[in-house]
Amino acid sequence: MDVRSIIQEQLKKRILIIDGAMGTMIQRHKLEEGDYRGDRFKDWPIDVKGNNDLLNLTQPQIIEGIHRQYLEAGADIIETNTFNSQRVSLADYRMEDLAYELNVAAARIAKKAAAEYTAKDPAKPRFVAGAIGPMSKTLSLSPDVNNPGFRSVTFDEVAGAYYEQVKGLVDGGADLLLVETIFDTLNAKAAIFAIQKYFRDSKTPELPILISGTITDASGRTLSGQTLEAFYVSVMHARPLSVGLNCALGAAEMRPHIEELSQIAACFTSAYPNAGLPNAMGEYDEQPEQTAHFIEDWAENGFVNIVGGCCGTTPDHIKHIAEHVARVRPRPLPVVEKELA
Repeated sequence: MDVRSIIQEQLKKRILIIDGAMGTMIQRHKLEEGDYRGDRFKDWPIDVKGNNDLLNLTQPQIIEGIHRQYLEAGADIIETNTFNSQRVSLADYRMEDLAYELNVAAARIAKKAAAEYTAKDPAKPRFVAGAIGPMSKTLSLSPDVNNPGFRSVTFDEVAGAYYEQVKGLVDGGADLLLVETIFDTLNAKAAIFAIQKYFRDSKTPELPILISGTITDASGRTLSGQTLEAFYVSVMHARPLSVGLNCALGAAEMRPHIEELSQIAACFTSAYPNAGLPNAMGEYDEQPEQTAHFIEDWAENGFVNIVGGCCGTTPDHIKHIAEHVARVRPRPLPVVEKELA
């Protein structure tokens, strides 16, 4: 049985749990510049502290340890540490040429941990989602307020960068591809294009795609101005396994948007909010029990199929979420009627 069939079978039985924040857990290690560099990059010409994806090469044991904590907490899906692992974002550190290697390494680290937990309990298979972030440059918005038509990157450059990332994630053993934290749907379309082109070129079966957007404020729109429904319609051509929301909002603020999505999505739905809204210091104060309470409400109302956490969430948050939704049936897929106008 292939990955798509296995995860679809699981999604029909229960609500699946995706992991929590990677960055939050890395921060707990209080790493310094030398820790990021390791031996291999000790003479790199610019600072690399903050390039969390580089840790796949210099501190793989830390990344594997974080994956294990989330698996132990009950995560069914763990995300690779590759949020910025494409050459456009890596250019900030002059590490564009490491893009493919970083993705392969990250997927292998996550796959090793997931495989061990699946072997312990074959009835509860664990999946590795190759994390494809929104990129540091946007196709829909100008970085120059005096020139609205200016773009710092082209569609072909974005698609090319994502293509290289996808190849690395697949070669490293990812089970799923997660295009996440989408604030510009045109970037997401470039990622979808790259994914489909890669599988056409490689003549291999497509991996399931998970798509997750970001509603940035109370207006219910993405940063590039789309309503939730417009965003959904814009990405459905990818035939995703799931469409959902993550980041930007806490669970309390995300609820109406998840409810709306659950009513319009013909596929499975996902949601992994932040641990509340950040405080004045940019930190997250929402406790695991609080986050779990909100998400349990979503589950009981039939809004979700996949849940977890984003910024500020920890293995303790994931543990509480998993416990709160364990007894709740997943959202059934709607029957979509096909009509001709």
